Amino acid sequence: MEEGLIKIPLKEAVLTGDLIIPKDARGLVVFAHGSGSSRHSPRNQRVAKHLREEGLGTLLIDLLTQEEEKIDDQTRELRFNISFLARRLSGITGWLRNEQKTQKLKIGYFGASTGAAAALVAAAERCDIDAVVSRGGRSDLAGKALPKVKAPTFLLVGGEDGAVIELNQDALELLQTTKQLMIIPGATHLFEEPGALEEVANFAGKWFSQYLSS
Repeated sequence: MEEGLIKIPLKEAVLTGDLIIPKDARGLVVFAHGSGSSRHSPRNQRVAKHLREEGLGTLLIDLLTQEEEKIDDQTRELRFNISFLARRLSGITGWLRNEQKTQKLKIGYFGASTGAAAALVAAAERCDIDAVVSRGGRSDLAGKALPKVKAPTFLLVGGEDGAVIELNQDALELLQTTKQLMIIPGATHLFEEPGALEEVANFAGKWFSQYLSS
């Protein structure tokens, strides 16, 4: 297994991430965290661990620099700037495509909350994304990008997350690719209930294993 802290230089920032690639990995999943979160999100960490056990590489990365995070803590502007976050995610993907150890791997996005919207926008703009999974995602914020998404897309929503269920149902109608909406009974927005996050990880693992297999 290859793992380590990485720095990804983009035009306007250098982003920090944790890249772990199991031996003979079948693909790589890039995590786009939700509003106010980071690569240290315990929920995303747990899902990533499960994906690695399924033979998939994972990249958990901060979409904002430390300086930007400090500003965003006060203004809350960047966490809802979907086009900005999508550009960051696309830039990260471009870097991965040019790195020897990742360039041959199929890439999927796992997005949570607003990060899911950024993942869908980035997937709509790129032709080299092979799967998207959204956990409690604000997929509605992807707006006009939704019909342009070509990657197979799986939307996971908690059964007690009423407003977000409706938003994802509307987004599902707009998606023109292979798609599925799964509602996890009894789960709230953060999937904190016993067993809820495990269900998310299991469904995500199956989806990515199917579409990222070389």
